[in-house]
Amino acid sequence: MNPSNPPAASASTHRAPSRFAQFYALTKPRVVQLIVFCALIGMVLAVPGVPGWSHIQLALIACAGIWLVAGAAAAFNCLVEQHIDARMRRTAWRPTARGELSNPLTLAFSAGLCALGSWILYVWVNPLTMWLTFATFVGYAVVYTVILKPLTPQNIVIGGASGAMPPVLGWAAMTGSVGPEALILFLIIFLWTPPHFWALALYRVEDYRKAGLPMLPVTHGNEFTRLQIFLYTLVLFAACLMPFIFKMSGWLYLVVAVLLSIGFSWYGWRLWRAYSEALARKTFRFSLIHLSVLFAALLLDHYLV
Repeated sequence: MNPSNPPAASASTHRAPSRFAQFYALTKPRVVQLIVFCALIGMVLAVPGVPGWSHIQLALIACAGIWLVAGAAAAFNCLVEQHIDARMRRTAWRPTARGELSNPLTLAFSAGLCALGSWILYVWVNPLTMWLTFATFVGYAVVYTVILKPLTPQNIVIGGASGAMPPVLGWAAMTGSVGPEALILFLIIFLWTPPHFWALALYRVEDYRKAGLPMLPVTHGNEFTRLQIFLYTLVLFAACLMPFIFKMSGWLYLVVAVLLSIGFSWYGWRLWRAYSEALARKTFRFSLIHLSVLFAALLLDHYLV
């Protein structure tokens, strides 16, 4: 066999993904799915009782608009951070980091998604939802990505406000206003974000250091970050009780919230007392379970209790 002519099967293993797959990857679909899920929870909780067909239609349209704008923000983030992504194992596969998509093409894709999603929300939902969603786009894509992330180790804390907006967007979509219930949901996600991301940053610290990003484990060390994770899980515990205290939910949610919060705090405590990469990974994975199951319990409680 001539080594200069590798078999076709070998060459195919290095074939670039389709253009559709590349653009789809830019939208960070797993992240966007969680965003839309949290927005949907806000929509459901904003409607007393079982929603009618008109509510369902409005919710589907709002989810589509929010998905498009969130995907646009993710694509813009990939564009801005392409050189950082290329230096990190976790993100080096992204099409922008690999140079598979040009900057003008990525920017046009992001702008197109944002414009289409904003138009859908403005025309078919309501202007308040459109402006709040667009403000979230600016907060994540510009304020967090361009300004905060490379500037301060508190980037996740401050920038977490954008990530906490989905339930507020959902609430606004169904009611045309922002009620205190929506702000409670916002607070839960806002306090969940730092321990979630810092657990990831602990075992990806070398990636962040090479990328030159001032994440908390890089600037303040492993032990300080672990303490902050534990303290945030305790504050989050209190916030997770607020839906029950303010009569947004019943006992089903309360039981689930207490169990999940005990679990997250327990992971935070163990991580603080004795660090291991395996435990940091488990803490990160549990944080995803915590938020997903917590909001699912809110949804079930809304209809079953």
